[in-house]
Order: sequence, then C-alpha cells, then structure tokens
Amino acid sequence: MCDLEIFSKSDVGLVRHENQDSSAFSVISSDCVWAVVCDGMGGASGGKVASSLAVEHITESLNKNYRDDMNGEDIADMMITAVEEANMLIYHTAMEDSDLAGMGTTCDLVFIRDSAVYVVHVGDSRTYSIRGGKILQLTEDHSVVQEMVRRGELTPDEAQHHPNKNFITRAIGVNHEVHIDYIEAEFAYGDVILICSDGLSNHVPKADMVKTVHENRGVMLIDTLVEIAKRNGGNDNITVTVIY
Repeated sequence: MCDLEIFSKSDVGLVRHENQDSSAFSVISSDCVWAVVCDGMGGASGGKVASSLAVEHITESLNKNYRDDMNGEDIADMMITAVEEANMLIYHTAMEDSDLAGMGTTCDLVFIRDSAVYVVHVGDSRTYSIRGGKILQLTEDHSVVQEMVRRGELTPDEAQHHPNKNFITRAIGVNHEVHIDYIEAEFAYGDVILICSDGLSNHVPKADMVKTVHENRGVMLIDTLVEIAKRNGGNDNITVTVIY
C-alpha cells in the first residue's frame, strides 16, 4: 500500500459566532492513521468544551495505548474505551459546573491500518467511504429523523430537509453511559475515507462529495468541500477530514 495521506479543516461557517466542532488526527506510520471529528452542543460555551474535551482525551488515550502488535479486536477495544472514557469525563465535568449542564458532543473516530477501517460512532457526524464513482455512508445517524426513516415515516430525501433534522438521540457526555456503534469496513488503495460534521453533510450532496474527491486532492480537496457547504447555506460549523 502507498503512504496514507490525511487532510483536515474546520470552519465556523457563515452564521455561528463560535466553532463548537473539534477534530484531530495522527499519522502513526505509512499505512496506519487515525482521525476524530466531534460536533459539540449545549449552552453558551458547553458545546465547545464538550468537543474539545472529547478530542483531547481520545488523542491522549490513542497516543498512549496503541501498539504495533495490536490485532483488529485490540484496536476496536482501544477505540471504544477511549470514547467511553471521554463520555465519563464530559459527564462529570458538566455535573461539576452548572454553566455546562447538558453539554455533549457527537463523535466519529476512525482508525485505518493496512486494509481495514475501524469506526466508532455516536451522534450525527458521518463517515463515508468513496470508491470509484460510488459513496457509501458507513455510519447511521443517531437522530430523530433517522428513526422516522427507519420506521418508514419519512423518505431519506424528506429527512434531509426535515425541521427536526438536528435533533440527535445519542451524544457523548449527556448520560453516565453511552451506546456506541462500532463498524468495520475494507480499505483498498484508491479509496477515500471522508469524516465530517453535519455542517458539511447537510449542505454538500453525496454526488458533489464524489465529484469533488475525484477532481481534487490535498488542501484543495478539503477547501473545496468547505466552500460548497458555505455556498449552500453554511448555517453551521463545518469540519471535514479526508484520508486516502
């Protein structure tokens, strides 16, 4: 496999006064990288605090605990533990400060090694896999409208424009425990993994994601995706990370 490359950008958007998204990534070796995207919520400053705490703890945990001899199950356990610990950290921080009550954050943590993608997911940030001209959403939103889609009450197109689209049903830090989705997928040379907050996925159609990925690379790729989101409304913070 060729050396993996990773690029990330976060933008406040056109409406919000503060960027409550947080993100980080690390290149461990030529064929091993990880990235995390968190979209905070709650209170005047709670969202920023929650997403920052999550990213800081997850970064510290992975940097401390990853070993080259880990198998896939070990990596999954390490990722899940890091997110569970971040949940407890945010929850107890909120309990100790009334100004932060109710704060929480989404979390998409992605680890790629060799030919495997490991994803830990909570909330409505998303992880996509783009291969050739096709895009696959690896994660499923934990949201009110996604539940309605699952029950057949809304079509996916109707959900995209529903007024309650941003009501999420799971977040890190809101409760003492959090239910985490874990996903594994194949990674092949030429694939692009795209991780984003809903500020991007709400405003950039999948077809535009695929087109942009095929026409751009590096900084130009993430800059173009953010600009499309802003051109199509930009009413939320926008964070996107790409790995290929």
